[in-house]
Amino acid sequence: MGEIDLIAENGRYLAFVEVKLRKDGRYGAACEAVTLSKQRKLRITAEFYLMRHPTVLQPRFDVAEVYAPQGMHTEKPDIYYIENAF
Repeated sequence: MGEIDLIAENGRYLAFVEVKLRKDGRYGAACEAVTLSKQRKLRITAEFYLMRHPTVLQPRFDVAEVYAPQGMHTEKPDIYYIENAF
């Protein structure tokens, strides 16, 4: 159906995390790539996950923006984490 980059929990929330990697923000923030269409696909995929893995935790959708100017060779990428992004 789809793919989710990360699934994490912290005791209260079950976070479905979309990770977006960019060299820089020249053409906009990385989170802007999480379009309404992508959000819909993530929600559907998360629903299937939750049907197979029931939980009492509150589901949440987060986005992790990773800016790595030298790509995989970037030693310390800038990471911005957006909780409850959509």
